[in-house]
Amino acid sequence: MNDKYSPAKCAQYGCRLAARLCDQHFGPQPAATLDGPALLRFTPVRQLNLLVLRQLLTQWQAEAARLRSPYFDFDAAPVQASLAQLMNTLSRHIRLNRTALESLLAQAIAGALSLATAPAAAAQHLLFSGPEPIAPASLRDNLRYIDLDKEFYQGFVDNLPATTEGFSAEFLSHRFELYQAANYRAHDAVQRFVETLSALLPLTTADLLEEGPVAAPQVPATQLAAVQPVISAPVALEPVTVPLVTQPLAESVALLPMTNVPLYEKLKASQGDAQPLAETLRAHAAHARPPEHAAPKVETLRAAISINQRFSFINELFNGENMEYHAAVQHLDALPTAEQARAYLTNELAQRYDWTRKEEHVGKLLKLIERKFA
Repeated sequence: MNDKYSPAKCAQYGCRLAARLCDQHFGPQPAATLDGPALLRFTPVRQLNLLVLRQLLTQWQAEAARLRSPYFDFDAAPVQASLAQLMNTLSRHIRLNRTALESLLAQAIAGALSLATAPAAAAQHLLFSGPEPIAPASLRDNLRYIDLDKEFYQGFVDNLPATTEGFSAEFLSHRFELYQAANYRAHDAVQRFVETLSALLPLTTADLLEEGPVAAPQVPATQLAAVQPVISAPVALEPVTVPLVTQPLAESVALLPMTNVPLYEKLKASQGDAQPLAETLRAHAAHARPPEHAAPKVETLRAAISINQRFSFINELFNGENMEYHAAVQHLDALPTAEQARAYLTNELAQRYDWTRKEEHVGKLLKLIERKFA
């Protein structure tokens, strides 16, 4: 992965998307609150919902750890049982208003983008957090909050050496770097996840690059500060050793009905289905302008594609693969007819790179092909 993505731009997008989603949900009822079941269905992107939940669990564990005091025996069995019961009861009585949710959601969006754009940093925060040594069971427990490209992270945990003593965070970080270097070609979650988020608020991979051509809108410093992890440093006090709220919350959420209409239903009703790529190709063929009104003919696609277009095509149509883009353009330039060029686009490139939701960029490439064969 040679592209360098900006954590700040991911955070900025997280703030904007969180504000939009909260506007859509809380707009008609600004004083409303969300419970646990509604939280897990708040967005159509499961990864975002899971990371919001994880922040709540982390916060609760930190608050429980701060209860410890030298004046009381918190390790006594009755105290441990009471704490467990308290935390499990709280897990079934989540209540988030807009202010609380928007901050958590902005952090969750930035964290989800980190899973795709910065796997090592995401693994450090989501998998390797907690007191050392980090037990294999703890790593597998943390995997429950990863839904995006889960097989990639699952593969890392599955390939760790067997041990009963646990691992240090330093060992896991080094091991993950080696694992990522050996498996990065199979790890191509950025483009897919950006397309998923773009259905909620327009986004391209170029928007997230450190030196990308698309300037990210400025976000007030107060909002950016809110996108830092809930627990930015380990809690000095020992955490409570009882199993807090993870499993009971999951069980209770599965049983409780949702009282609010899911956001994805609203989005589906307002956006409708995307136009298939085949329809786009037919539309271009049917509405091709007559020669007298056509744009000037170009000799080669390679020369006609501007720098900005080339950057856009590489990221949006060829999954960021520069060499594959150049090979495809070279082949298109070598074809003798427009029909063959369109067939190559439809039967090979569109299938290989899954252009089902790339009508805008495909249309631009088709117009250049029409000009070449005019």
